Amino acid sequence: MDFFQAQNDARRNTNRFVLLFIVAVMVLVLLTNFLVMAFMGAFSAYFGNDLVMGRYADSLLASGGNSADILSWAFWKAFLRVFDWQMFFGVGFIVTAIVAAASFYKIMALSSGGKVVAEMLGGRLIRPNTELPSERRVLNIVEEMAIASGTPVPLVYVLPEAGINAFAAGFTPGDAVIGVTEGSIRHLNRDQLQGVIAHEFSHILNGDIRLNIRLMGLLHGILIISIIGSYLLRYRSSSRRRRSDSTAATVVLGLGLVAIGSVGSFFGSLIKASVSRQREYLADASAVQFTRNPDGIADALRKIGGFAEGSTLESPSAAEVSHAFFANGVRSMLASFLATHPPLGDRIRRIQPHWNGEFLEAGRQADEIISTETPEPVANQSFPFQGAISPAVADIAFAMNNVGRPQQQHLEYAHALIDQVPNELIEAVREPYGARALIHALVINKDSEVRKSQLEHLEKQGDQGVHELTARLLTLVDALGNQFRLPLIEISIASMRQLSPSQYQLFKKNLSVLIEADNKISIFQWALQKIVFHNLDSGFNKPSVFSVTGKYSALSQLENEIGILLSLLVHAEHDNYKDAEKAFNAAKRQLDNIHIKLLQSSIINLNELDTAIDRLALLKPLLKPRVLKACAASITVNNHVSVIEAELLRAFSAAIDCPMPLLLNPLNKG
Repeated sequence: MDFFQAQNDARRNTNRFVLLFIVAVMVLVLLTNFLVMAFMGAFSAYFGNDLVMGRYADSLLASGGNSADILSWAFWKAFLRVFDWQMFFGVGFIVTAIVAAASFYKIMALSSGGKVVAEMLGGRLIRPNTELPSERRVLNIVEEMAIASGTPVPLVYVLPEAGINAFAAGFTPGDAVIGVTEGSIRHLNRDQLQGVIAHEFSHILNGDIRLNIRLMGLLHGILIISIIGSYLLRYRSSSRRRRSDSTAATVVLGLGLVAIGSVGSFFGSLIKASVSRQREYLADASAVQFTRNPDGIADALRKIGGFAEGSTLESPSAAEVSHAFFANGVRSMLASFLATHPPLGDRIRRIQPHWNGEFLEAGRQADEIISTETPEPVANQSFPFQGAISPAVADIAFAMNNVGRPQQQHLEYAHALIDQVPNELIEAVREPYGARALIHALVINKDSEVRKSQLEHLEKQGDQGVHELTARLLTLVDALGNQFRLPLIEISIASMRQLSPSQYQLFKKNLSVLIEADNKISIFQWALQKIVFHNLDSGFNKPSVFSVTGKYSALSQLENEIGILLSLLVHAEHDNYKDAEKAFNAAKRQLDNIHIKLLQSSIINLNELDTAIDRLALLKPLLKPRVLKACAASITVNNHVSVIEAELLRAFSAAIDCPMPLLLNPLNKG
């Protein structure tokens, strides 16, 4: 399954669990009605003391008076006529309102992104500049994978749990976090930990994290009935000295609500299981494809099976997040039926078909090779090229065919890139002040007069220390190869997520001033600003939890936006109108039946481009590859790719939530 199909399936799964949620609410309404009617003495009113009074008697009389006719249609037809529909709909409205309010409250509480989930589980943030070897190992793996896949580096939390487990959470890659238990850090070697983290990256790339957070919010509404019942029982316990009929009735009501809540819990587990299991198989396969090391993730699963604590978490909130874990995080009496994850053995055999059935002890590393076969990367061979192509164009083709599906080559190249970056720059971008200074330095103009005014502005308006650090990094940034720019930006984003809201707003304001200091915005400056703000805004400005994805179902709905995007892309490299037209027509051929025209460069407004890209991000997932292929066709029409074209393509791809992996062929010219 490719990235776009996985994204589309995530949307369909959302619709699926919403339908199951509605069914669950209807069941809760019926059961709560029954309980409330019993609690209020409804049976007495309906049946009377001798079963010949009240509405039951009316139903019998209307059906001919024979109690044996209770199963007949005539009886129930009469019963429905005298049924207290006002009470039924009143209780139904109250239950639905309570469930909806509880779901809304929980979703809003989770709207700050993945860090809320991590903190709910007792997680502790690993600072990007940590020097602890065990934590540094985890962060290095996460950094390499993020850079390889073309996504911002997520924050990493360590959970105080002995079990071997991990999770990813958030609404978007920009506010995503990865959590790893202490047991995972202590008992997994680098290859195994890399396999686990690659699995979690798959959930980020495929859109599963947004699905999981919405699932947590909606299921909280189903469980609220049980929570209310538990509260009533605690209230009764605190007032047990006052024995009366009312307190006894409160106990009955509380127990009834807890019982009904258990039905809600059953439905919640059923919904999570129905949505989660196949996504876990897909994430396992993606991890193997990413690392090209099936033994890594398979041995992590084998180690869970041979570990006394397994993958279980002790946190009281673990059940709420169970569907987001790497492996089953909670024990259940109906584990085989309601488990959110497939059995360990099934997952291992899909990765290692010749597995001998033995698990690994947590205290030792795997020393045998179960399978020497390394799966070939799965690529969508639909990129529009024929004949001999240059290495740079082949690189674009490889990246395009692996959007959201980075390969081992990308991971190895990311590792090599980080090793080549000067230590002073790496140390700087791993803390908030240095990260801001690096971004500022990337947009500082090489013209001495403009540069002077930019630095003076930072000295007056920037946070204390940012100006000095920016000035110190300028020499290193000026000598920096183009292939290092986007990876450093992606690491910087993780560090800047630790800024306070006021610091972030000041950073945004200063960055805009620096970019506009020479009264013009270069394409690179625009791309940098788009990537940084697109990813950080989702963390500092709470994303709309009810935002519509897949709003547009046809490219014809966004013809104007596609025209703006492609026009800017071809004009970025071609000053000659005929050359630009040739590139534009190459792109147009990838968009059947779409009526677009090449715009003059003088009328393209970058604000309009921002709006166009934001709307293109709302395309249905299966339509996005056509837009990206059109972009790729336009920049490769002459069998050559410039630096600015490659950076723009990756910026566009990231902005419409289709992260493109690293380009393996460094482009230092153009």
